[in-house]
Amino acid sequence: MRIRITALAAVAVLFTGLPATAAAAGEPCPAAACVDGQLADGTPYAFAKPSGWNGAVLVDLDFAAGGLTSPLTASLLARGYAVGGTTRTVTGWNIARAIDNQAEALGRFEARFGRARYAIAEGRSMGGMVAAGVAQVHPDRFAAAVPMCGGLGGAVGQWNQKLDTVFTLKTLLLRDTTLPVTGIPADVPGLQQQWVSAMTAAQSTAAGRARTALAAAIGQVPGWGLAADGTTTPVPDGRDADGIERGMFLALAGGPLPYLGQAVSSRRAIEQLAGGNPSWNTGVDYARQLALAAPEQQNAVRRLYARAGLDLSADLGRLAAERRVSADPAAVRYLARGIVFTGSLRIPVLTVNGTGDQISTVAQQQSYGTLVDRAGNGSLLRQTYVQTAGHCTYTTGEQQAAIDRMLTRLRTGHWPDTAPRTMNGLAMAADGVPGRYLPYMPPRFNRMYPAVGG
Repeated sequence: MRIRITALAAVAVLFTGLPATAAAAGEPCPAAACVDGQLADGTPYAFAKPSGWNGAVLVDLDFAAGGLTSPLTASLLARGYAVGGTTRTVTGWNIARAIDNQAEALGRFEARFGRARYAIAEGRSMGGMVAAGVAQVHPDRFAAAVPMCGGLGGAVGQWNQKLDTVFTLKTLLLRDTTLPVTGIPADVPGLQQQWVSAMTAAQSTAAGRARTALAAAIGQVPGWGLAADGTTTPVPDGRDADGIERGMFLALAGGPLPYLGQAVSSRRAIEQLAGGNPSWNTGVDYARQLALAAPEQQNAVRRLYARAGLDLSADLGRLAAERRVSADPAAVRYLARGIVFTGSLRIPVLTVNGTGDQISTVAQQQSYGTLVDRAGNGSLLRQTYVQTAGHCTYTTGEQQAAIDRMLTRLRTGHWPDTAPRTMNGLAMAADGVPGRYLPYMPPRFNRMYPAVGG
């Protein structure tokens, strides 16, 4: 999956109106027929349809950026699915347009190959957010959605959550630096390196480790991360304060896609599109957010503070007294126009999220589920969790299992078993690799937007 993420980040493959039976230049069509071209706004799209088509087509935000060569595509085509979609190269953080592009891309597929029996929106990362957005915005065009590792707290909520983390780090740990919290300058790579270097230096002191843990707990960052080379580290024991803090550091500043790196690059892109800062922490009680953190994270923070000889209450007081960040109202409106999840569902949705995902944090799944339940649509939603660190680090089989379960739901009109044991068996059967689905209850999302009481 790391290869796929790298490919998406680099946007290595674009499709530019090749003949309907051709694939991208230099790539053989992996199915009976391929079609590609550009949507009205210039966004590339591509689809592959097998000869034994089962009537289902998957539409993915990022497919036209290397999807033809992915192991998941090969697995899906072998099972009869047509697969395809777009890229994010034109839309970026214009989420509303990206959502509409999925419907337009589906139209291009159907114009070439005929009406799909089951159109399923699916994707990872921003593609997961877009797939969930498609379910809410275009239930007339799509039969279902399978969002994986998507920011299902919505764009406004998840960027408020990221502000909490960065604000706490800046206030308590990096106050004497020029590192910005908002208003990200053009030199994104330079700023990313500064953040990573500052966080790495903080690991050398007990106080730095304690305050890193506090910021991560407040921001609901997982206490488990990937090593610098992208390999999986052991899951920390819930009583191991040092192991949890090390995991928090890796999630924030380690691995191939650190939280702080993405927080800098995407915030810069959003601020440019929105014309200002769409995030705020006015009125936020960070002591309360710590009190609502996972018990093992609270325990780690308190033990590390005691070991460092720091006064946790004093640091929470400093946070409370610090001048807060206000949002630009027009920028908030821009981001909210992308998608605000309301729980309004008319088609089934099955979500997949990693418990150690540092980008699409697992608490956001709780926000989405709560909204769906409050809207009275809980029967249309199933949420599943995979024990994996890093962003979208699923096996081919784990993804195949989720998609196959959704197809069964569409064919029968009833939810099949999505319990971890069943999902793991399906994953193993798909690619021979043991699945890692597990029972899991995510923590309550701190920055639900719009706010919901209870």
